[in-house]
Amino acid sequence: MSAKDPVLPVRTRRVVFLGSFPQRPPPSRLPEIAFAGRSNVGKSSALNAMAGSRKAARVSKTPGRTQALNLFEIDDRVTFVDMPGYGYAEVPDAVQQTWKGAVERYLVEREALRLVVCLVDARHDAQPMDVALISALREAQLPVLVVATKIDKLNRSQRARKLSALARGLGVERGLMVPFSSHTNLGVAEVWARIEAAIRPQ
Repeated sequence: MSAKDPVLPVRTRRVVFLGSFPQRPPPSRLPEIAFAGRSNVGKSSALNAMAGSRKAARVSKTPGRTQALNLFEIDDRVTFVDMPGYGYAEVPDAVQQTWKGAVERYLVEREALRLVVCLVDARHDAQPMDVALISALREAQLPVLVVATKIDKLNRSQRARKLSALARGLGVERGLMVPFSSHTNLGVAEVWARIEAAIRPQ
């Protein structure tokens, strides 16, 4: 990477951990935003950056650590849902099927759900599981925002080319993809703006 990106200031938010739910979470009194993505894509780090805290969601170097739907209430206005990562081969098939069932039920049945944030790794080409998830969400008519994580790992000359290729591979408009870094906070304000629009009363 060339010159380091500046670390952007972010607002520290009030975070309340509501619990970890292997199956159906209890009914929510607040609108919900779900965060989905492959194992080790940086979901927990992204959630922490969005909350302005390094300790809101547990960050692990071990892929597949999140094994339930973890709910976090933010500023008494919105609930973030950290979903189990998908695509990690060393997690037993039976466990992956349990995750898959819980995630699918949540996405289909959850009335409070307002937006699914699909996190993808900016460094890599579009992955089949990510393409399948975005396609399924669109088919279910669920609003989707694609967030390209780890953008700080690419130098600035690589970014535009990589992001354009990734958007094409995922079948999304470039404008629907937000470049994001949990280390520099790049993209945090834009993702929050999309969330605010999604939870605003119609």
